[in-house]
Amino acid sequence: MRLAERLTGGSAPFLPLFCKELRDLFAGRALWVLLLLVPPLVGYSFIQAVALYAEASRSAMQFSAVARGLSPFDGIEVPTFGALYLAATFLFPFIVIRTIGAEKQNGGLKLLLQMPYGTPALLGAKLAVLLAAWGLMLVPFLCALAIWQMLGGHLDASETLNLLLGHLLYALVICGIGLLMAAIVDGSTAAIATLAFTIGFWVLDFAAAGQGGFVQDIAALSLTAMLRNFERGIFSLAVVGGVIAATAGLLTLTGVWLPPGLATGRKLMFSALAVAITAIALLGAARLHVYGDMTQDRRNSFPVADADILAGLGGQLTITVNLRPQDPRFVDMNRNLLGRLDRTMRDVRIVVVSNGASLFGTNDADYGLVTYAYGGRAASSRSTSPEEVLPLIYRLAGVSPPPRSEEVEYPGYPLVADASSTGGWFFAGLPFLTLIGWAVQSGMLRRMRNAWRRA
Repeated sequence: MRLAERLTGGSAPFLPLFCKELRDLFAGRALWVLLLLVPPLVGYSFIQAVALYAEASRSAMQFSAVARGLSPFDGIEVPTFGALYLAATFLFPFIVIRTIGAEKQNGGLKLLLQMPYGTPALLGAKLAVLLAAWGLMLVPFLCALAIWQMLGGHLDASETLNLLLGHLLYALVICGIGLLMAAIVDGSTAAIATLAFTIGFWVLDFAAAGQGGFVQDIAALSLTAMLRNFERGIFSLAVVGGVIAATAGLLTLTGVWLPPGLATGRKLMFSALAVAITAIALLGAARLHVYGDMTQDRRNSFPVADADILAGLGGQLTITVNLRPQDPRFVDMNRNLLGRLDRTMRDVRIVVVSNGASLFGTNDADYGLVTYAYGGRAASSRSTSPEEVLPLIYRLAGVSPPPRSEEVEYPGYPLVADASSTGGWFFAGLPFLTLIGWAVQSGMLRRMRNAWRRA
């Protein structure tokens, strides 16, 4: 069967194929080992997060200003879900690789490719099963959230769902990378190659911290940077579209390299075409300028009145920042002003120049100066505060600033709680249930029962 014909699909029903992939997943040891390791990791992260949150809450209960800075999203959910990030980065790729690697080793892949299934159906079934495995990984995290609420903690649905979406998108790309590596190379080489990608993104993001220029632009495309946006409570349609396009591209490349009998030259030709189409899709996704601040305290947004005016400005705002990227002033400005402007206005261009300035002083009198240009007019300021910069932008645009209104302040949710007593559930209860499930699936209990009857 030609590759082009396989890529168009097949006529066999999808459900039997999905059930076959599901049986193969549960028949292997890798999934059960993963499910044994995740609960203790989640339990430790959750218990430590609750302990630290309780320490901060003791002071916050005496001072309302401190209480407003306590968010369960930052203090409980993000640290706890950090365990999911570690599991997806270092453990989940082995589950992904096994879905193809095991069939390549036992010869089942050749038989499967001869069946009347198209490549989209084959890869779709594998992806659906992998997402089911990822869903099983979520069980300890959902338990942690339920325990937090039973302790009296607060959870916001929009924050939680947005964070779950970010981790789901991260898992999708991991699936695409793992399947592609398993299709190209065999065994441990595929595992090493997949981990090289995942850890490479991590290292790149770490190396680009405080750097500007090309390195920062490349690091912005890493999976870690993508996930960090969701950990800050920011929804980005461009990121969602980009991840879907990247995953589709990786799966297409997997379908190209999966058939063992196709000439390498033809595979390279189809791969180049798939990469070109994926690149176009990624560029198109990058133009989806749709953002949402999913945090309850709207920490990533301007006040509603300001956001409405800025969103209505159709011209280009050019911001020239004379600060080094590692300067604390730039970090603060990027988080509280530049990022908000980029997400709110239609056309914002940010130019960072440092002129070789250092953090400990410079002879450049313009260091620290920020210039704003809009509609042929320009103005400069050294302030990084939105309260001082927004009126300047309004003057350049020739619009009146909105009347200031008292917005409802975020109350904060301090809570002194102790989750140490729940350690037994994460360190013993869930692993024990996993072992029971493993034994039932493998037929161990049935064999033990039969042996007992014979005895």
